[in-house]
Amino acid sequence: MQKLALLAVFITFCGLAQAEEFEISPLSIGETIRFPSKILKEERRLNIYLPASYHKNQDKTYPVIYLLDGSVEEDFLHIAGLMQFGAFSWINMLPESILVGVENVDRKRDFTYASQDTRDRKEFPTSGGSGKFIASLKKEILPAIKQNYRVNGESTLIGQSLGGLLATEILIKHTSLFDNYIIISPSLWWDRESLLQSIPADCCGAGTIYVGVGKEGQVMERLARNLYQKLDPENSTETVHFGYFDQLNHGDTLHLAVYDAFNKLFSGRENQE
Repeated sequence: MQKLALLAVFITFCGLAQAEEFEISPLSIGETIRFPSKILKEERRLNIYLPASYHKNQDKTYPVIYLLDGSVEEDFLHIAGLMQFGAFSWINMLPESILVGVENVDRKRDFTYASQDTRDRKEFPTSGGSGKFIASLKKEILPAIKQNYRVNGESTLIGQSLGGLLATEILIKHTSLFDNYIIISPSLWWDRESLLQSIPADCCGAGTIYVGVGKEGQVMERLARNLYQKLDPENSTETVHFGYFDQLNHGDTLHLAVYDAFNKLFSGRENQE
């Protein structure tokens, strides 16, 4: 009898469910730009997250955060989530900002400069294309965002691992391309650590810089710390920051490190309506 009663309840519930009309529609948090890159000679994709007020306040302009490894399958969604959370008025960790996720085609090619190390070239046979990728950023991607979105002129670059190597290269060689740099777990071992060794004494004139690393082994941790120390040798400025996350590794440091970077670089700025 108990089983029959349960069956009757189930049938009744199913009847009610079938009687209801549900409307299902896609859930979108942004938009995608596709464009043929003349510099890279291939189609490239940019994923765009716009803050909640973007379409409501047509007079407001926004800073832009550029994210390497920026596909939906990589880091785009969770960085967009951090940005949304951090911009809540009761959090006020960073101003409402536009996120531009730069999708990869061949990150080992685009994020590395030519290496003189035989093992590097063997393990990364397509490497050495960072110069063209940086040119595409400068001449194609940044102008496209400026042309199509309401930006206020402030820009930040986020790069992790090989993306951190590229972000460091841009910081050193093209400092003014971005105002702020968030460099996480940079692969500065590339080319026998040559990039780290080439940092000039007066580097760098960017607005603010954050370097972060997890418990990632002696080499990765040493290189990240050395980068920070070279950027701020006397630990005397408020524009260069460092974060160490001993509970995380190379695979999961990015999320918490970016949260810490947002807090240290942007916390307290008011969102202007």
